Amino acid sequence: MDSINANPLGVPGARALIADDQPDVVTALRLLLRGAGYQTEGVNSPAAVLDAIKQRDFDLVLMDLNYARDTTSGQEGLDLITHIRALDSTLPVVVLTAWGSVELAVEAMHRGVRDFVLKPWDNSDLLKSLRTQIELGRRRRQKRRRNAERQSVNCKLQQELTESQEIQEALLPKVLPHIEGIEIAVAWQPARAVGGDYFDVLKFDDRHSAICIADAAGKGMPAALLMSNAQAVLKSFASAGVAPNEVCAQVNSVMCLNMVPHRFISCFYGLLDTQTRKFSYANAGHCPPMLVRRGTCMRMKEGGPVLGVFPDCPYLEGEIELSSGDSLVFFTDGVTEAQNASSEEFGEERLQELLTLGGEFSARELRDLIMAAVGEFSDGPVQDDATLMVITVD
Repeated sequence: MDSINANPLGVPGARALIADDQPDVVTALRLLLRGAGYQTEGVNSPAAVLDAIKQRDFDLVLMDLNYARDTTSGQEGLDLITHIRALDSTLPVVVLTAWGSVELAVEAMHRGVRDFVLKPWDNSDLLKSLRTQIELGRRRRQKRRRNAERQSVNCKLQQELTESQEIQEALLPKVLPHIEGIEIAVAWQPARAVGGDYFDVLKFDDRHSAICIADAAGKGMPAALLMSNAQAVLKSFASAGVAPNEVCAQVNSVMCLNMVPHRFISCFYGLLDTQTRKFSYANAGHCPPMLVRRGTCMRMKEGGPVLGVFPDCPYLEGEIELSSGDSLVFFTDGVTEAQNASSEEFGEERLQELLTLGGEFSARELRDLIMAAVGEFSDGPVQDDATLMVITVD
């Protein structure tokens, strides 16, 4: 191991690879650098340079451009620089040669050389140059390591996000159940890879089915995690024999136990009886769905506050009797709060006007009409999670 000296121009512990076909030059340079605290290794050919770099780490290469096979043009050295850069683009290369010209120096710099020094050299100037290039090289390597670490983290996060998206999509109904006399169409657009909107159609038997739409406060992964919890809780309580207001009250009690501060869930839950065509519901702070009937619009507001904030809160229940030709439109605020370039929102009033223009539409046609109108208005991707569910009655 070479001894370390406190030379102010040195870089103690730095590893330098010295390449020259003249043994006396290699010896002189190794003595100079050892006195400055360097660890050195000497080689005498381009092939030996590349072998050393492949096998060991260096802080700097100090090399001649001319070797035994090519003593004046410097081409052998220029090719060697290209090979070194291919192995490690951050490794500083300083050229030390007796044969130099402006053209050769420019070409060497173009290929990645950090400094160009003519023989005979000045010891102090050479040490200053080497120290500067080693410090710059270490910064480049540190930056490269940080970028590599950041890229690795980003790749892992992207993979986790993709898997989360697949899981969330699996939690939503892939195929909506067939309900006699009812057509249902849904549009679900998260603002990010995953979102906090949820919808479901639960068919308990041939007569009873539940309709649910919900929105967790926030966007992205936090909202998605919150909603997955609420979804599991809701499904555990939902059944044909439990009234919607009771379902909301039970879900609220559980969510209040594990809700984080400043978070909540709005939810609309309804129970449909296809035999009597009665639709009972409870609205837990959600955007009131619209019942469209012969050009008029009624809002379904009965219920109570959002879920997860007020424990032991009672919920009221509303009930309507559906008629042939009725349309029910359920939505999250991402639909009505979509903004145009002037930051104007699409708004519930514009949605209501669209629904009461007249005309008979299937659920799919009405869904497409609404989403097209929102997309044309906002002229871009949704700013918030947006879910739309349309039900038409035969």
